[in-house]
Amino acid sequence: MYEKEIQKYMKRHGFEAFCPKAVLFDMDGVLYDSMPNHARSWHESMKTFGLEMTPEEAYLYEGMRGVETIKMLARKQWGREISDEESQRMYDEKSRIFSLCPAANIMDSVMELQKEIKAAGLKIVVVTGSGQRSLLDKLVKEFEGLVSTGLIVASFDVSRGKPDPEPYIKGLEKAGVKPWEAIVVENAPLGVRAAVAARIMTVAVNTGPLPDKQLADEGASMVFGSMADFKNTWKEIGLKSFQA
Repeated sequence: MYEKEIQKYMKRHGFEAFCPKAVLFDMDGVLYDSMPNHARSWHESMKTFGLEMTPEEAYLYEGMRGVETIKMLARKQWGREISDEESQRMYDEKSRIFSLCPAANIMDSVMELQKEIKAAGLKIVVVTGSGQRSLLDKLVKEFEGLVSTGLIVASFDVSRGKPDPEPYIKGLEKAGVKPWEAIVVENAPLGVRAAVAARIMTVAVNTGPLPDKQLADEGASMVFGSMADFKNTWKEIGLKSFQA
């Protein structure tokens, strides 16, 4: 059913084969239903500094390193550059407000999906724009046996965050695989753009308010309406090898 999309992916990048050995997951909005908390904490924290960030913008910019997001907002709204120190101070306030939000639930069906991936012998990598160590520790604990610290790419592991491909290139390196040997699971436009730029076959799971077209326009090979939908078709995509 999805062979046409996979063939298009291989043709786009000039690959002769597609044989998955690893799956690279974004964290917020993919592993955790945490984006409503992020949207609220972004809006409330930036308001205290005189910057406006709507909930929709939180989804649009999701995946970027937090300090980069704030610098971009400052350029757009204040018309000036701000220092790394000022941006970090503002991001610390965003993190403080986020820490007061109710704990986000694990996304429906994602743990079952990861168990199937693990059982099939594929590696699981998490590529996130977050740099909050408490959240990363929580991730490893709650996904015990599925996610390991050595296969996480966080904001402090890269010099350029999404939409730059560096985080996903780093994820490939940690997994020891080539682009045609991996699948990315993303929920945000900038994350999709980063994965596509890294030449990885990208699946978008639309867990937010943005239209499917926005994810497809960034280059997602497939767009699913929920993690459960992707899980139900996973074997047709991830457990087969394709030749050009």
